Amino acid sequence: MDLVYLDNNATTQPADEVVQAVRHAQEQLWANPSSVHRFGQSARQKIELARASVASLIGTHPRQIVFTSGGTESNNLAIQGTLANDPHATLITSRIEHSAIREPAEAFGKIGNTVWLPVGAGGLIDPPSVTDAILANAQANSAGPVLVSIQWANNETGTIQPIRAIADAVESARKQIAEHSPSRPRIYLHVDACQVIGKLPVNLGEVSVDMLTLSGHKFHSPKGVGALYIRRGLRIRRQILGGPQELERRGGTENTAGIIGMGVAADLAKSFLDDSDQINCLTALRDRFEAALLAAVPGSIINRPPDNGTTSQRLWNTINIAFPGLEAEAILMGLSEKGVCASAGAACSSGSLDPSPVLLAMGVPEPVAHGSIRLSIGRQTTQDQLDVALEIIPDVVRRLGLVMPSS
Repeated sequence: MDLVYLDNNATTQPADEVVQAVRHAQEQLWANPSSVHRFGQSARQKIELARASVASLIGTHPRQIVFTSGGTESNNLAIQGTLANDPHATLITSRIEHSAIREPAEAFGKIGNTVWLPVGAGGLIDPPSVTDAILANAQANSAGPVLVSIQWANNETGTIQPIRAIADAVESARKQIAEHSPSRPRIYLHVDACQVIGKLPVNLGEVSVDMLTLSGHKFHSPKGVGALYIRRGLRIRRQILGGPQELERRGGTENTAGIIGMGVAADLAKSFLDDSDQINCLTALRDRFEAALLAAVPGSIINRPPDNGTTSQRLWNTINIAFPGLEAEAILMGLSEKGVCASAGAACSSGSLDPSPVLLAMGVPEPVAHGSIRLSIGRQTTQDQLDVALEIIPDVVRRLGLVMPSS
């Protein structure tokens, strides 16, 4: 049975060049990169070259890149390292974030102050609401730092947030507070960009963020390696102690092979993003597949932001489709038996799939959220694979006895 892999938002297949680079590193560059001898410094040199590659991918300086074990650690470092368990601090975020932000935010709310932003149609955050939240907090609690943490693109629906406008909203709040409060709190913006990196061009010279999270395995790098961009001059308390590694921001011997692989993946991603024709072709591939699915399964629904007619508000690779009246878990199991890999927004618990908290926060009705699955294509996805999926998915849905309203 041929595999049709439509779960690229969960993880991507490591590129051949990445696999070769990792193998070479494991065989030839296994010395400790902190050792002063030549063997160790050979590994160190390769790590720094990888750091430069990752920095180039997002348009920043290598010294602003800190390698971590992945997106989850980077997100936690951004939150804990900035707020440092300060009971006077405030975290401003939303209910549609990845659990690597949502859960730390809930935990921090027991110590400090967590503010949840309202979520608009299709999972979009209105930038003025960010300014309002910062200003309201300044009036009620001006003693501690404020961290705004927003995901650039949602991992479940592909919704792209207006990050540049949100960054402007944060800056507007900074200026307004500065006019009235000489001893103003520090205000930072953290962006979880795990789903954007490698899919859309990112240039931090064009958008003002203080910290940005990357995860290597989302753009054809090995798992277990990620990075956190930290703006020059920003003080952040390291959370892993025990060594001066990673510019004294994260202790522990570096994952040399993983970092080298991430550097190669960053170079490949940059080449891909430089070719707009590839992105346009893949977008068209997704759109045709989506339209065919909707036609093949009447009553199915796409969970997505509304089309504003000017710019795309959704990642080119993501489809979140609902089959009301069904359970996502049953659909996914049926697809898996036929060789189609897909996923949903929540993990299985006690034999049932809870509706995605992201979809519920977007205002998706619970019966629709229960029957929603995510299909995410990648750079390697072909029309032939989607043709196979287009035969299997409607068949699985029909076999599960789909009963849906016609509207």
